[in-house]
Amino acid sequence: MEKNREVYLQHYQRKTHLIGRISLSIAFLLLALAPVAMGFILDTVPEMSAFWRGMAQICAIYIPSCIVEFLIYTPMLGAGGSYLAFITGNLINMKIPCALNARDIAGTKAGTAENDIVSTLAIATSSLVTMLVLALGVLLLIPLRPILEAPALQPAFNNVVPALFGAMATRYFRKGLKLVAIPLVLMTLLFVFAPGLISSVGTLMILSGALAIGHAFLLFKKAGKQEQAAEEPV
Repeated sequence: MEKNREVYLQHYQRKTHLIGRISLSIAFLLLALAPVAMGFILDTVPEMSAFWRGMAQICAIYIPSCIVEFLIYTPMLGAGGSYLAFITGNLINMKIPCALNARDIAGTKAGTAENDIVSTLAIATSSLVTMLVLALGVLLLIPLRPILEAPALQPAFNNVVPALFGAMATRYFRKGLKLVAIPLVLMTLLFVFAPGLISSVGTLMILSGALAIGHAFLLFKKAGKQEQAAEEPV
């Protein structure tokens, strides 16, 4: 039985990477070719020197952020979930919360084959629901426009993401208050006194993650010394 399980999981992983790479390649080509096609058809192609200067500025900001997101999110989502999430987008305020919630409900652990499958199903469902909601939103955009643009609702729309992640973070922070205290306090003070750094959140995730890992290592060593001291004869 265990041998059949391993064979199936290997086949699953191979097919996942094959389909994921093909899908990513198609998505990349479509995203790249759409503006190029519109530029040539509408005769609005920009000067290439200006284009590459703009690209250099954008890449300098987003490439580090993309690398950080890949390194952080891929172990959480697994192969299938990562392919789906990076193709469909909206990771921070939709795909990641759905995957984490599904993992908690199913009781799986990050890095396992079971978590990979659960995350893939959760993100696929989230993507389908998102497309359905967007389609309904486009159809109902004009009738709902007065409500959506009401001044009374603007503060709520501006704080959807902080409210979502605040509620999620509270649940996880309670499991390890000592572990999250230093990064949480430091990042909060940093953003309060230097609000301009909010645009560099991808880079600062490395710093806060390093602080959390270092603090966890110190707590682990301290707990090990306490256990060793308790085992020694008096």
